[in-house]
Amino acid sequence: MARPTVALLSDFGTRDHYAGTMKGVVLGICPDVTLVDISHDIPPHDLQFAALELAAACPYFPPGSVFLVVVDPGVGSARRGVAAEAGDYRFVAPDNGVLTVVFQRMPPKRVVELTERRYARPTVSQTFEGRDRFAPAAAWLAKGIQLSALGRPVSEYTLLDIPAPTVGDASIQGAVLRVDRFGNLVTNIDRRAFDRIAAGGAIEIDVGGHSVGRLVETYTDIADGEVSALFGSTDHLEFAANSASAGERLGITLGAEVRVLRA
Repeated sequence: MARPTVALLSDFGTRDHYAGTMKGVVLGICPDVTLVDISHDIPPHDLQFAALELAAACPYFPPGSVFLVVVDPGVGSARRGVAAEAGDYRFVAPDNGVLTVVFQRMPPKRVVELTERRYARPTVSQTFEGRDRFAPAAAWLAKGIQLSALGRPVSEYTLLDIPAPTVGDASIQGAVLRVDRFGNLVTNIDRRAFDRIAAGGAIEIDVGGHSVGRLVETYTDIADGEVSALFGSTDHLEFAANSASAGERLGITLGAEVRVLRA
């Protein structure tokens, strides 16, 4: 039988003890688990960034994996903790919208609120629920309990208002949703929508008022000093520079408008 997997995503960074402590809690409950760090470098409190990173990573994990997601600006407040089953996976997270993109791509089969105290630590800190509430719940799921054991069913949950592209007959209006650590500007325009517009012939691409002259296959196709468009690993349109930050070169950050026009 395969070992259970718990994958962690947080904005805790690695300087402090927080991420490591959550791993310790998981191991104390499910010693044979495989722990995987997706990232602990989510920008602090950035729920949209976390939602996009989680959705980009989870399809590449084995079925049955449990995702422990702790990006939680409302820690200690009345916001709920939830566990969910979607696709072949289970998720434990605050109910603050961090599961939005996962739920859009894989509508949840069931969602429960983390109300059953036996699956949390005896004392729950109001400043570190990742350790005391979320990590134990993820560990118990990895150990084999049913989702329903963690608490009462939830019929409504929080979703973020993440911008979607507007696709017309000859144009797409989109936006930059993420700037990765290399300065690549990742948009909400996927390849299918792009190809539908591009099928008619030549196209024009604009990001933040800057015309982008070329669509390339890979980063090494980009000339020195140039910013080009390409489709990255998530199959979404992005803008990049060769060994440099496209965001810094163009002075563009999150939310910048993107236009794809049939010429």
